[in-house]
Amino acid sequence: MTTFDQILPITVEVLRAHQGVVAQLDWLLVNRDLNGRVRLIAPDSTASAAGLREQLEVLYSDLAGRIKPHAHAAGTGILYEASRDEACHGTSAFPIGDGDKVWFVDRLATESRWELIEDVSTGAPRIVFFSIKGGVGRSTALAASAWSLAMQGKRVLVLDLDLESPGLSSALLPTDRQPEFGITDWLVEDLVDNGDTLLTGIYATSDLPTPGQIVIVPAHGKEPGEYVSKLGRAWMPKRDSRGTLESWSKRLDRLVNRLENTHQPDVILIDSRAGIDEVAAACVTDLGAHTVLMFAIQGQQTWTGYRALFSHWQQRSVITQIRDRLQLVAGLVPDDERRLEYLTALRADSYALFEDTYDQVEPGAVSDWNFEEDDDNAPHSPLAIRWNRGWYGMLSLQHRMVQVDPGEVNSVFGSLLGFLDRAVGKGSAA
Repeated sequence: MTTFDQILPITVEVLRAHQGVVAQLDWLLVNRDLNGRVRLIAPDSTASAAGLREQLEVLYSDLAGRIKPHAHAAGTGILYEASRDEACHGTSAFPIGDGDKVWFVDRLATESRWELIEDVSTGAPRIVFFSIKGGVGRSTALAASAWSLAMQGKRVLVLDLDLESPGLSSALLPTDRQPEFGITDWLVEDLVDNGDTLLTGIYATSDLPTPGQIVIVPAHGKEPGEYVSKLGRAWMPKRDSRGTLESWSKRLDRLVNRLENTHQPDVILIDSRAGIDEVAAACVTDLGAHTVLMFAIQGQQTWTGYRALFSHWQQRSVITQIRDRLQLVAGLVPDDERRLEYLTALRADSYALFEDTYDQVEPGAVSDWNFEEDDDNAPHSPLAIRWNRGWYGMLSLQHRMVQVDPGEVNSVFGSLLGFLDRAVGKGSAA
C-alpha cells in the first residue's frame, strides 16, 4: 500500500523510467487533487498522436499501479488541455524530475500557499514576528520592539494578524483608546465593497510617551461583536464585477498598502498567527516581508514544525527566495546558570535546520550564503530574549509599557532590538 508521502518520490521514479515518452511532450502536469489522487494532464495535441498517446497511457498505468490507491480508474487518469496555464487553473506548479518539462500541481482545500514568495515590498520594511508554537513571547517582543523603535523617533505601524488569538493591542493601547473596528471587520466588509468606510476607524495611536508614534491596527475593535461569524468569512476570496477572483491574502495586502499610504510609517511590525496555516502563510510569504523573525524555544515540537516548513520550501525549490529574510529568535531564555546550555542546544538545532539552505562551497571558494555553526551573524544564530517575570504574559503588559525602564528593556530584548535597528536601517536605505 502506498501512502500520501510516497506519491511524489514514486512519481519521479516512474517519470525517469519513461523519460523517452516525456521527451516527446511539450509539457506534462502531474495533478494531485483534493482527495490526494493523481492524474496526468498533457497537451491536447497528444490526444490525436496515436503512438504517443498509447505510450503516455502505459506511463500512467505504471504510475497508477505504484501509487494505488492514490490513482484514478483505468481510462480516466489522463486529461488533455490546450496549455499548461489553462491546466493549472490558477494554482501554482513546481518542476519535478529532470529538466523543466514536468510540473507538479497540488490542489489544496485552503489558500495556504507557502511556496509563493512575494518580492520584498518597496515601501517601509515589513517585519513579521512568526512562530511555529504559541506561548514563546512573540507578541510581547513585538510590543517592546515597537516601543524601542518609537523611542528613536520612528513612526511604527503595528498590525495584529493573529486573528484567531488576538490581544496584542491590549499591550499598547488602554481600553479607552481601542478603535471601533479592526482587521477582521475590514476583511468582512471588503467582501461587499464596504471596507473603505472603515479605514478611519480601524486604528488608534498609542499614548506611550515616545518621540515617535505607534499606530496600532488590532484584530478586532473595542467590541468584538459576532467575531466567530466574521472569522468564518475573513478568509473568503472576492470576485469583482469583471469576474476576477482576488484571494483573501491579496485583499489583505491591499489593506496593508492602504494603511501604509495613509500613515507613512518608517517600519511595519506584523504579529503573525503561530503555526503552519493560511494566516501565517499570508504574513510570511504574501505581504512582501523584509524580515521574518522565527521565534523558537528549545524542544522537539519547535523543530518538527520548522523542519516541515523548510522541507516544503526546499521541495518546491523556493528556499533561495526567502532564506535571506529569515532570522531565528530564541524566546524564554533562562536568566540564570542554564542560559549558556540552553542557547548552545538551541543553536545546534537551529543550524541543523538551516544547514541545507546554505550554499555548498569548495575549499577556498567564497559564497554570500554560507555560514559556520558558530557564526554569530548567521540567520540560525539565535537572538536571545531573556525570560523575565515582569514581561511574561499580556495581562499586565499595558501597565508595564506605561512604566518602561529602558535599561530593563535592553537587558531582556537587547539582542533583538539591535538586530531590528540594523534591519530597519538597511530596509529604509533600499
